[in-house]
Amino acid sequence: MWADTVKAIGRIGWGRFAVTLALLVAAILIARLSWHVALSQQAERWMYDARAVITAPVAPQDPRLVQIVYDDDTLEHTGRRSPLDRGLLARALAHIDTMGARAIGIDMLIDEPQPEDAQLLAALKAMHTPTYLGFTTNAAVGDEMKGWQETFERRLFARLDGSNVHPASIKLEADPEDQFVRSWPKADPTLPPTLVSSLLGGAGTYADYYGSIAFHRPQGDDPLFTYIPIEFLDNAATTPFLAPQIAGRYVLIGGRISDIDQFDTPLTRLLGKRANDPDPRISGLDIHAMMLAQRLDGIRFTPLSPALLWALAFVVVLAGAALGSLDIGGWRIAALLGLSVLVIVLLPVGLQNWSFDTQGLPAFGWLVGWTLAYIAAASAARGVGSEQRRFAQGALGRYLPRDVAATILKNPDQLKLHGERTTIYALFSDMEGFTKLTHAIDPEQLSDLLNRYLDVLSNVVLAHGGTIDKFVGDAVVAFWGAPIARPDDGDRALAAAIAMAEAGEAFRTSAPAGLPPIGRTRVGLHRGEAVVGNFGGEGRIQYTALGDAMNAASRMEGANKTLGTRALVSAEAAAGMTEPRLRPMGRITVRGRSTPITVFEPATEAEYAQSDTLVDILARFDGADLTALDDLARYAATQPSDIALAKLLDRLRKIGPGGTYALD
Repeated sequence: MWADTVKAIGRIGWGRFAVTLALLVAAILIARLSWHVALSQQAERWMYDARAVITAPVAPQDPRLVQIVYDDDTLEHTGRRSPLDRGLLARALAHIDTMGARAIGIDMLIDEPQPEDAQLLAALKAMHTPTYLGFTTNAAVGDEMKGWQETFERRLFARLDGSNVHPASIKLEADPEDQFVRSWPKADPTLPPTLVSSLLGGAGTYADYYGSIAFHRPQGDDPLFTYIPIEFLDNAATTPFLAPQIAGRYVLIGGRISDIDQFDTPLTRLLGKRANDPDPRISGLDIHAMMLAQRLDGIRFTPLSPALLWALAFVVVLAGAALGSLDIGGWRIAALLGLSVLVIVLLPVGLQNWSFDTQGLPAFGWLVGWTLAYIAAASAARGVGSEQRRFAQGALGRYLPRDVAATILKNPDQLKLHGERTTIYALFSDMEGFTKLTHAIDPEQLSDLLNRYLDVLSNVVLAHGGTIDKFVGDAVVAFWGAPIARPDDGDRALAAAIAMAEAGEAFRTSAPAGLPPIGRTRVGLHRGEAVVGNFGGEGRIQYTALGDAMNAASRMEGANKTLGTRALVSAEAAAGMTEPRLRPMGRITVRGRSTPITVFEPATEAEYAQSDTLVDILARFDGADLTALDDLARYAATQPSDIALAKLLDRLRKIGPGGTYALD
């Protein structure tokens, strides 16, 4: 297995492998840690805010709590902005205490002296309703609370000891990166229990909950919570009409003032301004109200463990790498890409909707990590594919013409593992006396000689657009017409046959000194049907041609020895050629084939000039004109070096008119 791994890396290239591995590691880190990466933090927070708002339920006004607020109209009414009018607060508390509220939470800090303090203190001491007043420390908020202010707070609560008024933390947890409030505040040992915990009699199961706030979207233009301007509770004559809105509810008192105690949340980013609330931000009082409602609803988002987030990062990166390594295209890859992106985008939304806390889930990191892994794997795959194509083209180029090899690489289906019946030009070549030669020289010499010889003849076949079928010893088997057929395959095959015979002769005459004589190269060419394709099974295949055309070409190659020719072309092959330069060599029957074959020999310029005379002589002889033999004898006498012509005359004398010469 290790050897296979090393081999696979070798195909990729060690440099490319190192880069790919580095990119995949970077993809995993981004897919897990992008909430903590400066360049992606804002994107992560924006995507979380979108999830939080999309999955937030649309809710009517909550009937369980009511807000008593200082708003901009209150400030205008009292002529006081900061600190807020404590006398107004004292009178409102006195009235609310008579209305049957469950509990009162005051989102305000009493941290510096004011003229109305005695009135407020008296009202607080007189409260029958459980009341919780805001408290914080210098340790918790830094310079926002000076030491002397904290001292003033502590003295106030010391004077309230034994009353129904208790301190409560009103601190909110803002994201340090963008100051958005998304989460419950973490426990602070310097502060009392939170306002929400205090109102509900304790932290309960929320003691260790610091997850996301369950935001709700308002229904229409109405606010999520009923709020009453605090000055409406200042008049004893009007307060009885407000009692039904107070009785049995939790009362939150605080500011709803422009530019004071206002916070950004996911709702403000996505929903923006509303018609009756031009400031898109949410008051701190609203956030306390949302947390109180969440406690009352029992909503706890389940955190995603670090181990799970790492596992999801690995899965996302693995998915991107797997997709990038696929060798597919068109609509299939487009569909898979679209589906992958859709899953990566929708999965966090689904988790949020299923009450998982996706704050901290790196959704943007998933997209970046998946994309990076896809690019890295696709680049590596293209590198491997390029190497494989070069290798395949080199390998195919040993047996197929360059243009055919390139076409097959573009469309591999043209080399399917099956046979296809088609018409081809089959060619066999052989070296005379090769068997004797193998016994006459040592194996090293033989190997070198044979390799050079086959290389020469192979180049001839490929140069003329032929497909090399196989090598059988010194024999070269080739064909034209498959896997791609051309209109001029016959002319190419004839030109190759002639060139192979000439190349073989040049090889023979240029052999190094000291070698035994090398025989002539003989060629047979026939046209006929064959079954062409990949044979041998999935594990070991060979692209080859089977059938009568191959057998006939093989027998014709062997017939050259008897006929005294170097190359023989059948009439079937000649019929598919354009004005071939051939001269007739009569009819023969070969072993294993009962049908006679009319054969021709490629002719030189001089021989082709006399080919019409030879055709006429043979036609007359087949017509029983015995004087044709005399004419042939006289013609042969003028060509004393033409062995093929002399042997033709001898065969005709033996078989008689209309006869066929049978070869063993």
